[in-house]
Amino acid sequence: MSNITKFRQLGVIEPILQVCEEQEFTIPTEIQRKSIPHVIAGKDVIGEAATGSGKTLAFATGIIKRSEKGQGVQSLVITPTRELAQQVTDMITQLSKYKPLRITSVYGGVSINPQIRDLRKADIVVGTPGRLLDHIQRGSLKLNRVKVLVLDEADRLLDMGFLPDVERIIKKLPDYRQTLLYSATIASEVSRLAQQYMHKPIDVEAEPLVDPRKLAQFYYGPVQDSLKYSLLVHLINQDKNKDGLSMIFCNTRRYADILERNLAHAGINATALHGGFSQHERSKRLQSFHNQQSKILVATDVAARGLDIQGVTTVFNYDLPESHKQYIHRIGRTARAGKAGKAVTLVSQRDNEKFYFMFRDHRLKIQKNDVPYVKRVQTPRNGSNRSNGDRRSNGNNHSYRSRQSNRSQSHPSPKSQASRYSL
Repeated sequence: MSNITKFRQLGVIEPILQVCEEQEFTIPTEIQRKSIPHVIAGKDVIGEAATGSGKTLAFATGIIKRSEKGQGVQSLVITPTRELAQQVTDMITQLSKYKPLRITSVYGGVSINPQIRDLRKADIVVGTPGRLLDHIQRGSLKLNRVKVLVLDEADRLLDMGFLPDVERIIKKLPDYRQTLLYSATIASEVSRLAQQYMHKPIDVEAEPLVDPRKLAQFYYGPVQDSLKYSLLVHLINQDKNKDGLSMIFCNTRRYADILERNLAHAGINATALHGGFSQHERSKRLQSFHNQQSKILVATDVAARGLDIQGVTTVFNYDLPESHKQYIHRIGRTARAGKAGKAVTLVSQRDNEKFYFMFRDHRLKIQKNDVPYVKRVQTPRNGSNRSNGDRRSNGNNHSYRSRQSNRSQSHPSPKSQASRYSL
């Protein structure tokens, strides 16, 4: 049985099947197999699946089938970020090659005027909540003919505080419509949203893309704050997989910028990605990483969420994630499709206790590695370590090894000295 036959048996229409054949798509992914028949049938669907699982094709099959050219906006996709909005737009455009439709993406950070012009003839709209509301209030976006609503990366929409905006948009839509909700995790707030705005939804779930047998998880710590950046440089330089891509996660835009600058000073080509850049600059930087002109992406969680990036072999948690759930999202970038990957977390002295309590009750295993001897890496500002992304510096320039403080040695829990933490 050919791959195209498997897609046809799911109910995918011929124009999309032609594209699937041309693009040599492999067999349908799990989320596609489980959700496409319900999507095609017009049912409401709640799909739990990770980024990169093929969910865009899954919901696009219904959008393209139910939309006709020149009939006004008939499908609306709401995404949490500009990059994801553009990525979804590109995918739907590609899939509708043999059923020409006008697909328009709307998001902030760019001029609103071209969007107003494009919306006049749009059949499908993909956008972020704030800019969608701008158009609704201006009268440039009419939603009275919408047949399909998609909430993509719903958990992130809520995490970023978009719930009030999303609800305002939903209330502008016809009551009789199909609603599709896709999310990496189905938290209580997501469930409440589904219960309130969906009609007898079908629940489908795909197994995580990350292969735990192929993913090696390590942490180094506690690391002296003044040596954390130097340890990162050491680990990057020691990485034997020179052909793979790496992602470094920071919690703030400021530290992402600082790391990009200081890694460049250390001879390491890295690209920062966060919400502080214009849309043009963000697209340019992301393309540079996709093309492997730069093999290291220094990103904030918000900027990286929803982006489908292939070939990532190493994920560095330079800053400790805010929650176990955020950690799972980060490490889900690697060890995909049976390929090996590793996740490395740098735990500073001040984060040692937080790290232990964050991960102690979960099932994944993260292995402790001894902190190696590393030479302090000079940074551009007066040769000091103060601007390298570390919070402290003692100003010395010798070789150091991070030592456990008396506080960490006297941690109240006996597990704090164990070689493994349960995640």
